[in-house]
Amino acid sequence: MKKEMTSADVAALAFELSSGETSIIDAKIAKIYQPAADEIRINLFVYNKGRDNLVIEAGKRAHMSQYIRPSPKIPQAFPMLLRKHVMGGRITFVKQYDFDRILEIGIVRGGVDTVLVVELFSPGNIVLLDSERRIILPMKPVTFKGRRIRSGEVYQYPEAQISPVDAEAEDLEKVFAISDADVVRTIATKFNLGGILAEEVCARSGVNKAEAARDAGSDAIVAIIAALKDSFSPLLAGDLKPCLVKKEIKGEKQAFDVLPFELDIYRDYEKEAFPTFNAALDSFFGKMAAESVREQVVAVKKEKVDVFERRLQKQQAAIEKFGTDAEKQTLVAEKIYAHYVEIEEIINILKQARAKGYSWDEIKSIIKKAKESVPSAKMIASIDSAAGNIVLDLDGTKASIDIKMTIPQNAQIYYDKAKKLIRKKDGALKAIEDTRQAMQKREKKVSSKRKVNTKRYWYERFRWFTSSDGFLVVAGRDADSNEELVKKYMEKRDIVFHTQDPGAPITIIKTQGDDVTEQTLKETAQFVVSYSSVWKSGQFSGDCYWIRPEQVSKTPESGEYLKKGSFVIRGERNYFRDVPAGAAVALELEGSTRVIGGPLSAVSKHGQHVVEVVPGKFNQNDIAKKIYKIYVDKLKEPNFVKQIASPDKIAMMLPPGESDIKEQ
Repeated sequence: MKKEMTSADVAALAFELSSGETSIIDAKIAKIYQPAADEIRINLFVYNKGRDNLVIEAGKRAHMSQYIRPSPKIPQAFPMLLRKHVMGGRITFVKQYDFDRILEIGIVRGGVDTVLVVELFSPGNIVLLDSERRIILPMKPVTFKGRRIRSGEVYQYPEAQISPVDAEAEDLEKVFAISDADVVRTIATKFNLGGILAEEVCARSGVNKAEAARDAGSDAIVAIIAALKDSFSPLLAGDLKPCLVKKEIKGEKQAFDVLPFELDIYRDYEKEAFPTFNAALDSFFGKMAAESVREQVVAVKKEKVDVFERRLQKQQAAIEKFGTDAEKQTLVAEKIYAHYVEIEEIINILKQARAKGYSWDEIKSIIKKAKESVPSAKMIASIDSAAGNIVLDLDGTKASIDIKMTIPQNAQIYYDKAKKLIRKKDGALKAIEDTRQAMQKREKKVSSKRKVNTKRYWYERFRWFTSSDGFLVVAGRDADSNEELVKKYMEKRDIVFHTQDPGAPITIIKTQGDDVTEQTLKETAQFVVSYSSVWKSGQFSGDCYWIRPEQVSKTPESGEYLKKGSFVIRGERNYFRDVPAGAAVALELEGSTRVIGGPLSAVSKHGQHVVEVVPGKFNQNDIAKKIYKIYVDKLKEPNFVKQIASPDKIAMMLPPGESDIKEQ
């Protein structure tokens, strides 16, 4: 079943949308909606036709559509910001970029030109550019190696491929000479065609598609160039014959491909013709999307969240908030101690000024003038004259200081606030345990076909995975667990991993005295990068290093301060550069019954029903629910899945930050 448009499809679509009766040139843009995560719908008023809808699904499809998905009651930020820039504007051009899966739509409003760039290759994106091709707004802000799609950056196209409609024999000879693949794969990847069109070119040329590309002679190259020109002549001439290609699937005839022109390799298949390629795309992709929505609605009705699950969700949200707030209060206290000397100087000066009879207004005026010459004065953000407090800016952290108190007393106020929040968090954790016990009591009434092994291991309190070669790898989850892991479980024979990026966990390979394999080192490197701030920032790679336990110290350099969970690393570091971010979860069903997570290669070795994730746009809880549903659908045993891989247990195995499920 075709999942996304090809470069030839994009060329045909651009041709139809920019010319003839199907043109949307000069159409006026009305409202813009976002009915799904990667999809927008642009409502248009087309001259002499009336209202119509252009549907764009990043990474997959774009076409005019009559199958309209319901829009959310509360509009998301992206379509609202698009409306701000282009609503009421008119379309000036629609074109394809360089026979790639990139569609560009020109818009003018009030004399201001913008361009909407639609990336239809995976993972896909929709990006609004200004007249200088600087990014105004991306649907998904991402950073690739050598390419940043973020507001304010100049838009950069992905690495160019050779256009099959312009290719000459010399181009083909160069590509074939350095290819390690066969003819059909080389054509598919280097000429931006994809598998089906590459098969068509090979069939028309008469060249053996399985032959190694570097072995293809001059006659084969000439034949392939001729086949390329012949295959795409309908596109160049505008002579389209749109159709759906059908075959028997699960006992009934179903469409499995949509084409702008007929292909020889589908000569014997049943076809359904359409007057326009837009209509064919809508019948194939649009109808499929509408049916998917109906299936989702039915599934939601069948699996309504019960009272216990709703309670659990609220309790988990409360725990997260208590933890975050406690960290903020502790940070303020630590900043106060870190700036002890400067704060003490400020307090003494203010006390002396008050003792001499200066009013707070006079003090404010003096401080304002002193900020240009006195460094410590720059730290004063504001003064609350009624309470006798000052607000200091301590490296971006605001701290309210009572000048009648000592510095330790001021810091203790924030520590006390943090302790109070931690007590509340502990109370919420107890409440969660009560809720889970109530859920388990209810679930015991329904017998499961499988037995659940409830044995717990010490390392399950941390982040962990078992490498492909059987080594246990354990990492901290936060400052407290980092401290515990190093002080209680790190041994001299272990190997320690860390990154330069903030927010990375201390990670330890428990060697048990055995020589660690290269595969385990590579998997641990990927684990460290993926569970650091690299993933949170949407990047797809990062650097890390490994060291020996004796290089890890809690003793800072003279005059420095180490906060909780931080360590000093001394000595030589062994780096892994440009490590790709990636993670997966799976179910361990033999021996222990539990959900496991970590690098794809390790998880695949020890688990079943593997689901791979990549940096994306859904938070941990949302992705965990999606994976949970996948497991329920696969195993058909919801009670069993809930016991070993409930959404909250799956979330514990996922990298921090936002993710997407990689297409399985």
